[in-house]
Amino acid sequence: MSRKRNPVNWDGQGVRALRWHLRLTQAKLAEELGTRQQTISEWETGMYKPRGTSATLLTIVAERSGFKYGSIVKEETKE
Repeated sequence: MSRKRNPVNWDGQGVRALRWHLRLTQAKLAEELGTRQQTISEWETGMYKPRGTSATLLTIVAERSGFKYGSIVKEETKE
């Protein structure tokens, strides 16, 4: 059975903080995620937000690196 991850609302500040935590340049993070440096820049400036697989990869990388992104985790609302 697969484990469902808590949804993370990645914004520019969160992406930049994760990148700094990892001590990576935009180009190196892009290489690690299989995307372009320009994409990382666009995420960090808020032009676009990571979504789908990219957001999932960022969450996995954050969890495995011990990055504390609690302030950007969406709180689940009770129905």
